[in-house]
Amino acid sequence: MTEAAPRLIGSEIYRSSSYGHWHPLRVPRVSTVMDLSRALGWLPPVQFVNSPRAKPAALSAWHHPDYIDALVEAERSQSVSEATRERHGLGTHSNPVFAEMFRRPATSAGASILAAELVAQGGVVYSPAGGTHHGMPDRANGFCYLNDPVLCLLALRHAGLRRIAYVDIDAHHADGVEHAFADDPEILLISTHEERRWPFTGELGADPHRALYNLPLPRGLNDTEMEMILDELILPVVDAFAPEAIVLQCGADAVEEDPLSRLSLSNNAHWGVVAALRELSPRYIVLGGGGYNPWSVGRLWTGVWATLSGQEIPDRLPPRGEAVLRGLEWQGNRRGKSPPEHWFTTLRDRPRHGEIRAEVRDRVQALRAT
Repeated sequence: MTEAAPRLIGSEIYRSSSYGHWHPLRVPRVSTVMDLSRALGWLPPVQFVNSPRAKPAALSAWHHPDYIDALVEAERSQSVSEATRERHGLGTHSNPVFAEMFRRPATSAGASILAAELVAQGGVVYSPAGGTHHGMPDRANGFCYLNDPVLCLLALRHAGLRRIAYVDIDAHHADGVEHAFADDPEILLISTHEERRWPFTGELGADPHRALYNLPLPRGLNDTEMEMILDELILPVVDAFAPEAIVLQCGADAVEEDPLSRLSLSNNAHWGVVAALRELSPRYIVLGGGGYNPWSVGRLWTGVWATLSGQEIPDRLPPRGEAVLRGLEWQGNRRGKSPPEHWFTTLRDRPRHGEIRAEVRDRVQALRAT
């Protein structure tokens, strides 16, 4: 069977939708990936899939029906009661009421469910709008109204797959996904994340019997350290697990320029993980996640698509690609007032190599020895 070309799932809903002018997710992200990929000639119509919106019945595969009803009603009325806020976490600073507060996450969920269906017979699918890994069954949590990675994993199960690896390299721990599958030994969970950062879960530890690995990392994590983590932990553990499918949550908030972490990766580190994991399973889904600097997240996630679709990343962007990046704004952040020139003209960061600190190596060795 000839494998279909990699596909990217996107939607125009992200272009006009925002959590609010003050929220970290006020910045454009998915629309930048779509625009930049098209400007570079990397996204022909045959490889683009318009995301469906998941219906409440599909969402109820994990989310409680009363929570889904509350989310739909909050969008309709553009308000929540105090009881709803307390019970479901809607209308909070992290998860505010906004115009598309059901339709937008339901579209992301629809993309992740569809991705599972598209790779059932093999292939590669990328959904940069996915990766909302903090959502809980009956409450919004950490900017996440729904948990599309959980719904993706359940859809892969529905397609008949049993052994699935979920790898999460977001700066924040994948608490919602762990809540769903920590006791399922046929779903491997690996999360690398910054230590002592919200949601303050994911303490160092591994349980091979439950296929669960958590690696909290110190601030300043560099590319050399991430390469070691990839080579000495992620790849050996995934390879030994022999997954029928791999889902990678590729949050872009672990890079140096992101305002919501203190890790110091370049986007090369993420692209290295994306490329390496592809070799370990015939079915591969890559999701987005965190990322709150519009230039760093747009450049990183466009490079993910280049990696998956076999494109050569140029040293300097052509004028059409540069125009996309020069058209971005980052209001309310001092770095948005005078962005460095390379944020406009390149995709690839300079690598941020450095010393492998003893504390990082010791933690990796501790997990491997478990």
